[in-house]
Amino acid sequence: MTIKTKKVGFLGVGNMGEAMVKGLLRTGLVAADAIAATDVRRDRLEQMAQQYGVRARASNVELVAWSDVIILAVKPQTMAAVLKEIAPAVDVSKLLISIAAGVPTRLIRDQLGKSARLIRVMPNTPALVLEGVTAIARAEGLGPDDLDVAQELFGAVGRHVVLDEEALDAVTGLSGSGPAYVAIVIEALADGGVKMGLDRATALTLAAQTVLGSARLILETGTHPGQLKDMVASPGGTTIAGIAALEEGGIRHTLVRAVEQATLRSRELGRS
Repeated sequence: MTIKTKKVGFLGVGNMGEAMVKGLLRTGLVAADAIAATDVRRDRLEQMAQQYGVRARASNVELVAWSDVIILAVKPQTMAAVLKEIAPAVDVSKLLISIAAGVPTRLIRDQLGKSARLIRVMPNTPALVLEGVTAIARAEGLGPDDLDVAQELFGAVGRHVVLDEEALDAVTGLSGSGPAYVAIVIEALADGGVKMGLDRATALTLAAQTVLGSARLILETGTHPGQLKDMVASPGGTTIAGIAALEEGGIRHTLVRAVEQATLRSRELGRS
């Protein structure tokens, strides 16, 4: 089974929903007339329909009834109300994919009040430029090809991994929250360039492209980060002097703690 033969509905078309629509259209996986959406903001829905040619639906129930695959892209705090609303239209012919952070599949099933083909995923914001990474959680009650559909869908906006749902809190702490950590690193590198005499625009371009290029080098060559570091750091040179300053500031410990604290917070939100 492939996503190409399916009608895809988006319950909510915020930034992540738009990224997915853009990815599906750009890759040609799904035609615009096979994509529909709802959103609490009518102006947002109209803008998506005009810009991408997707179908705007009048109600969530109508959307679910029309769709084969439904992306649950609503805010976690509104998920319960939306699930109760759409429950009458959900049956085993529908594949539900939730991108709501911190909302476990057991809670979604409880709020639906019925069994459902359900996949929970954790994408991240670089999906907006089709460079995201999405963790796809295995779940009970899926059809034999449902994971393939999810992988095809999220492959349109970047890379993906398949994990057990118990790992998604750690994914949230690492790649879900990670773009914010990297943004701080880029901003700090640019600040360093400005301190040393570069203009702000040049410093930011150098910092951002350096992070992008280094990440691509690691992913495309399989080079271990430690190897990349050693390639750049010559004996007694400038790079090792900079690395020593980073280690003195505890950069490794701080980043590890950031992932740990974000993971623990994700677990707290899931319990509440």
